[in-house]
Amino acid sequence: MKILVLNAGSSSQKSCLYDITDATLPQEAPKPLWEGKVNWTQDRGVAEIEVKTATGETLQESIYGDSRKAHVAYMLYTLTRSATKVLSNLSEIDVVGHRVVHGGLNYRNSVIINEDVKQAIANLSTLAPAHNPAALEGIEAIEQSLGDVKQVAVFDTGFHSTLPDAAAVYPGPYDWVEKGIRRYGFHGISHQYCANRAAQILGRDLTDLRLITCHLGNGCSLAAIKEGRSIDTTMGFTPLDGLMMGSRCGSIDPGILIYLLRQSDYSAESLDYVLNKASGLRGISGVSSDLPQVLAAIEQGNYRAKLAWDIYVHRLRTGIGSMLASLGGLDALVFTAGAGEKSPLIRQAACEAWEFLGLKIDSEKNKQQPIDVDIATLDSNVRVLVIHTQEDWAIAQQCWQLCQIKQ
Repeated sequence: MKILVLNAGSSSQKSCLYDITDATLPQEAPKPLWEGKVNWTQDRGVAEIEVKTATGETLQESIYGDSRKAHVAYMLYTLTRSATKVLSNLSEIDVVGHRVVHGGLNYRNSVIINEDVKQAIANLSTLAPAHNPAALEGIEAIEQSLGDVKQVAVFDTGFHSTLPDAAAVYPGPYDWVEKGIRRYGFHGISHQYCANRAAQILGRDLTDLRLITCHLGNGCSLAAIKEGRSIDTTMGFTPLDGLMMGSRCGSIDPGILIYLLRQSDYSAESLDYVLNKASGLRGISGVSSDLPQVLAAIEQGNYRAKLAWDIYVHRLRTGIGSMLASLGGLDALVFTAGAGEKSPLIRQAACEAWEFLGLKIDSEKNKQQPIDVDIATLDSNVRVLVIHTQEDWAIAQQCWQLCQIKQ
């Protein structure tokens, strides 16, 4: 079965092609036959296309035009043309899976896309304005390029649909609940993948594990996972809630927003920009939303960069503590995504707070760029895992499983 995966972001569209030939899914992610990415630069109408294949062939092009759907379609044509050709015809693709950030209350599991699903994704764009419209563009690009091929929506909010009401409902007026204002959680595809991979690495049954998964990229979130289900998470009604992030503030006193609206010349739009684009590591450090650049500035004696690091670590430890309280214990702490996978310093800083629980990190293992490895000491009471998150493979798995059910 040939499965094409599209992972839409606000400024990029990533894609990859898997070929599953066995009757059962492989436990570990196979290497994609083909990977493509469209990056939209700040120059209007310019797209950077990057493609590579499993055999090492590559393609890089800049193309012009304002149609993002046309740019995605062009990327897909590289599947069947020149050096990056891996298919004779696009009709060889059996199913296409899409990462959709927000599924709302009604879409808790992956579904085959029809007009009703497309309309629901569009309606939820107000809750995920940077991502749901981009997912729709990808769906429509596939319709134009591949016709009526089966398409599947995999929702980032789906994994967190098991949150108990005590964790999901905000303590505002009850009519908020009736309006769908609740904690949805995000990065669910990544958290779910890492939970399953953690069980494989530890040789344990997932339903017997209590896990905290730390997705630390430009966006950051934690999930408390018990018996294979998400029971708490840090992101909320939107991806703005929770931990300090690259350029997002995370949780703040809502009274600050009321104060700014009353006492300053902020509008809803300008507040949205400040909270999402000019806060977090970028806002405090004044250097960058990228953690390595903040660390480099600390080495040069930059006070604001050091303050940004201290806040980031404090918020991360506080978040882990809240997840611990929900779980009532911990078998493994998992780090994933950009900083989670690549920064030994952030893993060390996060783990030091929990030495009183008998959590001991092996400093040498931690420094060795570990991937899918347990970096706790042998006598640690809690395992510490670094896992390379593979959202695309998780989406492909769900496509494969859904197609088996529908056959």
